[in-house]
Amino acid sequence: MPAWLLWLIASGLFAAGEVASLDLVLLMFAGGALGGMGVALLGGDLLLQVIAFIVVSAGLLVLVRPVAKRHLVDRTPEQIDGVATYVGREAVVSQRVDNSAGRIRLGDDEWTARTQLDDETYDVGAEVRIVQIEGPIAYVSRL
Repeated sequence: MPAWLLWLIASGLFAAGEVASLDLVLLMFAGGALGGMGVALLGGDLLLQVIAFIVVSAGLLVLVRPVAKRHLVDRTPEQIDGVATYVGREAVVSQRVDNSAGRIRLGDDEWTARTQLDDETYDVGAEVRIVQIEGPIAYVSRL
């Protein structure tokens, strides 16, 4: 099997490993393997191929990876997901809410609700704000 093909296979394996790790290190090694493949295609011996692999990989790790990582981090906003997306939203009381029982309607969804304070109560039709969600219970307060 020709050396350039082995370098190409190594590059593909590094790239596949990058998909699993998502750390941009193995991707730089894949680029280094392509450098080794280039030297192999030009007829360089194994030592030159390995040196090309090391130099290209190190160059990519030092020069390209920090820039790429910064672009990925800066361009990806912190994403709130799951039930945390409901915190801060307004809802309407569908069954009287106090610190031990109650129901609210948020869009088409019905949630079990409680107040955070013992002396708070909200009657049917009152508008409330969701301040916390703990399991299946939404804790609400005044708007």
